[in-house]
Amino acid sequence: MSADVPLEEPARRVTGPAADAYTWDRSFRLWDSYFAVIWLATQVFVLGAGQPGRPLRLVAAALLVPLIPLYLGVGRRMLRGEPSGEGPALAYLAAALALFLPSAVLVGETRLLTFALVPQCFMTLRRWRATAAAAVITLVPVTGWALVWWPGGWEVFFNALFAVVTFVFSVAVGGWVIRVVEQSQERAELIAELDASRHELAQLSAAHGALAERERMAREIHDTLAQGFTSLLMLVQAVEAELDHDAPRARRHLALMEETARQNLAEARALVAGGTPADLAGASLSDALHRLARRHDAGLEVTGPVRALPAGTEVVALRACQEALANARKHAGSSVGVVVALAYADESVTVSVRDDGPGFDPDAVSAGYGLAGLRARAAEVGGTARVHSAPDAGTTVTVRLPVPAARSEVP
Repeated sequence: MSADVPLEEPARRVTGPAADAYTWDRSFRLWDSYFAVIWLATQVFVLGAGQPGRPLRLVAAALLVPLIPLYLGVGRRMLRGEPSGEGPALAYLAAALALFLPSAVLVGETRLLTFALVPQCFMTLRRWRATAAAAVITLVPVTGWALVWWPGGWEVFFNALFAVVTFVFSVAVGGWVIRVVEQSQERAELIAELDASRHELAQLSAAHGALAERERMAREIHDTLAQGFTSLLMLVQAVEAELDHDAPRARRHLALMEETARQNLAEARALVAGGTPADLAGASLSDALHRLARRHDAGLEVTGPVRALPAGTEVVALRACQEALANARKHAGSSVGVVVALAYADESVTVSVRDDGPGFDPDAVSAGYGLAGLRARAAEVGGTARVHSAPDAGTTVTVRLPVPAARSEVP
């Protein structure tokens, strides 16, 4: 904002944390020291002046004494913008002028205090009012002094010239003060907005993190515990159908139920601890898929050189296989044949689950949460997930994940 544009209110208005950004706030002690030095120097000049007589000089000096408590009790708060508005500032300056002008008329040396009063005008008032107040402070004392004492022409001329120069200098410096304070105010507002934006961003980041964590936990629970419970229910149904006519097969399914329950418990503990999935703890991906396939009565085919993969890739491959196997048993039934294929390549690993069930038309149904989660998992590590199916043609779920090139084979 240009200094030529009138301020709608005094320049210092922001309080609280943002007020610390103002240059004036950071250097206010210097202003206190400046005011004290100017006041003391004025008193010394007034008391040491050659004329008028000592009694009038004492009166002039006495008139300046109340300026100290007036400044400390009211002026400092005005300069800090407490309270805001020009009304209190005008009252304070009027009181200060009521003490200053009589003293300046009696003793010309009192006009040295001009250098402490004029900046306060520009710090608390709009530009045009501050300019008017500066004119009163610099020009009225000379006029009154000349009318009271009737000094010589040259003396009047030099004092008047000094008053005009002081007025012009005051207006120039006052404009600079306004620009500094306005820039400080703008910086304070920008800092306040930045702090608010940073706080809002932190809140949004926390909310996004909480949402992402909820989504991650929901996906983990769906791919582990929920799928395990689904397997348990299917095994219970199979056991109920086999108890009367196929006891050995029922016992095998009971053993699978126990293993699945134990695996679910291990998965729950791993979720709470935030560790590696239970199937992958101390085992390779092929071993984990072998155990998983056995629990679902599925076969496993492994091709390519088996090797250790990044932990994130192995977790995605395992979860993809869990989801695909659960979907196969849920939609195709427990009697259909299911085969899991794990293929290692130089720069990728592929997991596919195929069943010879009734199949479906992928375009005729919307993807459920499981398939959406599967695709999201694959995308997180730069992979892809595809579903191939048709009525009466079975279903194949294929997940391809990029991995670093093979370094060594695991025997």
